[in-house]
Amino acid sequence: MTTEGPRLPTVELTAIGRVSSPLTALTDAPRQPDEGAPAAWLELDPALAPALAGVEVGDAVVVLTWLDRADRRTLAVHPRGDLDRPLLGVFATRSADRPNPVGLHTARVVAVEGTRVRLDHLEAVDGTPVLDLKPALGPVEER
Repeated sequence: MTTEGPRLPTVELTAIGRVSSPLTALTDAPRQPDEGAPAAWLELDPALAPALAGVEVGDAVVVLTWLDRADRRTLAVHPRGDLDRPLLGVFATRSADRPNPVGLHTARVVAVEGTRVRLDHLEAVDGTPVLDLKPALGPVEER
């Protein structure tokens, strides 16, 4: 008898671009966008220009990133790194360290220049791979 779980499929993703941000070190990045995240650019692959049709200044968007500097072996953390808080499984937190470090960011488009999209705030560090850009559903708070 085996105690292994079911064999899960492997998923392959291709980045559509990269973040261009003044944040260059993980220690400089705020944990959430409302904690001082700066404006940043998404620099997308030029071949994807047609995919930006309809993305306009003022749009609320959700950006999915691959947090490539995360520790994928981490399964439990003290929320916000606070050792006084109880240890929780990463699926109960917003920790970047997790088995699949997909970043989820909400922002507002402030400029579109070719295949570059400027967002009003983004807590991802410079060079972070961008996986997808989607319109946000429902209200996005002004920051």
